[in-house]
Amino acid sequence: MALKTLKNVDEKTWYKFKNLAVRNRINMGALLSNMVDNYDSRSKELWNQILYGEKLLNDKEAKEMHEHVAKLRKEYGFRR
Repeated sequence: MALKTLKNVDEKTWYKFKNLAVRNRINMGALLSNMVDNYDSRSKELWNQILYGEKLLNDKEAKEMHEHVAKLRKEYGFRR
């Protein structure tokens, strides 16, 4: 088993992390691994929902919005 260091972890967060491991009766390495796996899977689910989920605008509305934004960007004073 290799020793690893976590940098920039304050005492309050470290204490909470240790308490979570004790409450769940697992070692801190297993808890960290579980937390990383959960974060990774939830992140993928969220992005799949955002990228491949139900559209908020139909194609016609989206095209109109792009055209309107293009006009606004051509106005004087818009940063380029």
